[in-house]
Amino acid sequence: MALYHGPVCRFCRRENQKLFLKGDRCFTERCSFERRAYAPGQHGQKRGKISEFGQQLREKQKVRRVYGLTEKTMRLTFDKAAATRGVTSDIFFRNLEQRLDNVVYRMGFARSRSEARQIVRHNHILVNGKRLNIPSAKLAVGDVVTVSEKSRTMPVFPLAAELFSKRAAIQWVDVDHKGFTGKVTAAPARDDIHLNVKERMIVELYNK
Repeated sequence: MALYHGPVCRFCRRENQKLFLKGDRCFTERCSFERRAYAPGQHGQKRGKISEFGQQLREKQKVRRVYGLTEKTMRLTFDKAAATRGVTSDIFFRNLEQRLDNVVYRMGFARSRSEARQIVRHNHILVNGKRLNIPSAKLAVGDVVTVSEKSRTMPVFPLAAELFSKRAAIQWVDVDHKGFTGKVTAAPARDDIHLNVKERMIVELYNK
């Protein structure tokens, strides 16, 4: 299944919370969720009772949409976490956070994860001095992310840096926007992610 490239504001309305999928627009009065905080569609304002499976599905879909993943990628990420010793949900989210496209977004080099994915694919990012254009590549503590020298004049980077100051502070990265560089200083913990989701339900859904 290919990645979704259609309108994304409807996702925030469907999940009944802001997922911050549109970058700077999410912080303005033009945000669709602020204007219409109900599900899209003809019967969007008539929210019925949701089953236990439905609740689990909604929590899983929130995570999929926030990180912009296909169902296959989401499942593979969970299976790897489940096969690793430790708390499955914590490992699962840590693996999602350490994806290159997410790190680029967290460092404030992109206004959204979809924009970060595009920046990575178009060869604008170096990791430890080497060009890396695989959005799903997993970074480790100590890895240094740099915007390539030829790309630093692009207008997207100062706009992303300006928006970065409005987002919640991230403790596991160190960023120098003037130098177009950032470093992963620690493994992200669940408390650092600031994502309102019930991970227990996701674990229960995938363990069925």
